[in-house]
Amino acid sequence: MNFLSDRINSLPISATLAMAAKARELKKQGKDIISLSLGEPDFNTPEFIKEAAIKAIQDNYNSYTPVDGYLELKEAVCLKFKRDNNLDYAPNQIVVSTGAKQSIANVAQVLLNPGDEVLLPAPYWVSYSAIATLCEAKFIEIRSTIDADFKITPEQLEAAITPKTKMIFFNSPNNPSGTIYTEKEYRALAKVLEKHPNIFILSDEIYEHINYGTKHFSFAKIPSMTDRTITVNGVAKAFAMTGWRIGYIGAPEWIAKACTKMQGQITSGANCIAQRATIAALEAPVSNIHYMVKEFRSRRDMVLKLLKEIDGFKLNVPKGAFYVFPNISAFFGKTIAGIKIENASDFSMLLLEKANVATVTGDAFGAPNCIRISYAASEENLREAVKRIKSVLS
Repeated sequence: MNFLSDRINSLPISATLAMAAKARELKKQGKDIISLSLGEPDFNTPEFIKEAAIKAIQDNYNSYTPVDGYLELKEAVCLKFKRDNNLDYAPNQIVVSTGAKQSIANVAQVLLNPGDEVLLPAPYWVSYSAIATLCEAKFIEIRSTIDADFKITPEQLEAAITPKTKMIFFNSPNNPSGTIYTEKEYRALAKVLEKHPNIFILSDEIYEHINYGTKHFSFAKIPSMTDRTITVNGVAKAFAMTGWRIGYIGAPEWIAKACTKMQGQITSGANCIAQRATIAALEAPVSNIHYMVKEFRSRRDMVLKLLKEIDGFKLNVPKGAFYVFPNISAFFGKTIAGIKIENASDFSMLLLEKANVATVTGDAFGAPNCIRISYAASEENLREAVKRIKSVLS
């Protein structure tokens, strides 16, 4: 008899975390696995941020924090929004959470009712659909293609909207595709949403600084969208602080208050030391992290060049984040190294079992013809990984 709730039974396991766990398991068995599955910078957290954390420990920051974050951190977030995005938020519109994932979950929990529809331009980050499912809402995929640079059109958006549509999740730069929507493209999508005033927009901007030349534009900057857009960000990706677990939102005050209420019953305030370190991260000039972005760009160029040498990989040029998202449907129906490839999941397992390279199937991102390869790894590992992939496929 299954005593578990319908809620947990309906929830898929995160595909990225599952693949990372599988790779770790194989490593334990002595296999030489190169893991390109997790979206985690391979840099150390910058020294000036670590020093701020050490100082916080020495200054005896060890008590419960305010549920929505230290006031000094919320003020630093407001300054960051003004400096980087030209957005005007007050501290009472900011909520600090245990990672951007909790920020997104809070927003979904306070806005969605059972039966509401959430639009997900695909490909989308794996947890968006799961978070919608947890809220008993229905997620609707709006599919895009590699030929369209993984972007949806205003016509597609209009066609997907129904009277039940309550939210849309935008993510630019995008995980898994690295795609960046331009200001012009976002304004065209906003024109559609202007006709539907009861739809809220969650704009996930966690990769904004990992950007290779396309100017980042925040959706909340569009005047007609400001009052119904929730801007989500955090320090995990740009500052190499994944394990510090700090994310935050800028939102209309009534939504921020609701998120604080929700968080107060689940985790309460985020870690005190990580919050003090985040103040240092956000107050520092963005140029402090440019060395990482420069390195990611050079890896992207190298990986694209190497993958282009493999017949069957269809590629576009990602403008941000640290992933390539090739279309590998040319391999479907083929048998390679004794394994029949029916879909992207089979292809991903082939690479893990025969090439000892961990990637993530595009099925999990709403793009069943693709796989995600993270290049947040050393140049040496990336070269070796592509060499192994090439060897198995040839």
